[in-house]
Amino acid sequence: MERIIKTGVTWNGEGVTLVNYLAGRFTYRSPEEWAQRICSGEITVNGGNVPPEYILKLHDVIEYRPGDIEEPPASLEYKILYEDDVLLVVDKPGNLCVHPSGPYFKNTLWYLLKERFGEIHLVNRLDRETSGVLIAAKNPSCAAKLAKMQNDISKTYMVMVHGNIPEKISARGFLFDDPASSVRKKRKFARGERPPAGALKIESSWTEIFSLEQCGGFSLAAAVLKTGRMHQIRATMFSCGFPVVGDKLYGVDENLFLKLRTDSLTDEDKTRLILPCQALHSSKLVFRHPVTGEQLCFNSPCPENWRSPALPVWKTSLIPDAL
Repeated sequence: MERIIKTGVTWNGEGVTLVNYLAGRFTYRSPEEWAQRICSGEITVNGGNVPPEYILKLHDVIEYRPGDIEEPPASLEYKILYEDDVLLVVDKPGNLCVHPSGPYFKNTLWYLLKERFGEIHLVNRLDRETSGVLIAAKNPSCAAKLAKMQNDISKTYMVMVHGNIPEKISARGFLFDDPASSVRKKRKFARGERPPAGALKIESSWTEIFSLEQCGGFSLAAAVLKTGRMHQIRATMFSCGFPVVGDKLYGVDENLFLKLRTDSLTDEDKTRLILPCQALHSSKLVFRHPVTGEQLCFNSPCPENWRSPALPVWKTSLIPDAL
């Protein structure tokens, strides 16, 4: 399989030179390196070669065939929990991208499954550092049926956080851009029937959070999704005062995310994070088979890499049946 990155220019890229656009969006190469790639013909605009100083226009199509990107290491050991003629249920490790993104292509769950099973369509996605259960379809028809059933798929996560969570939190309100953050994609949650005045990119959000255990200033909780939004659990826990253990963006200090981007995390930073990956795990999925209608339920225990001398040893490893 050859990797082809294709992107269309939107309003925020209009009027920018091609080399600056690439260097700003794909930071794993410097502007000088991108200029060399453009001049060598690896990158085209609207199917033709252009110079690095080409001024992008709205709806221009940029295509890049990065045959020699050195991919960062990833955790490639996944488990198949269920397989039939049309469906797969997979238990993904942390530190594995679901889809190709940035420098990751072969080191992704999509690529690994496609090599093994052929045509594959991932139905629900998890962040790279989020582990646990997800669904994949073996044909477009099954994928389309599952996509229509998304609101009926019950998704429960385990999450480990700093602080003592009360018995239950009903977090119903809105997610929006965090105006206080220096990280563009960071979100914030606020309870209420209306979003805060001036909030941008607003989405309704609803998470039911159940405290499972508390010890040593940490809590293990179950988070039941009632809506499915980007960063929903992480942003909600952070905004409620319970930063996620190991989370560079929604953990104890968002500057750790910026340092990660520049590969400048120190040993002291890693000690503050406690875990190498964020402690968020897709622990339970319940849904109906898209062909037979049979109700299926899949569970995955807390990952073994959630252990650290700085953390409690939790008694709970699976989501209770009552949730």
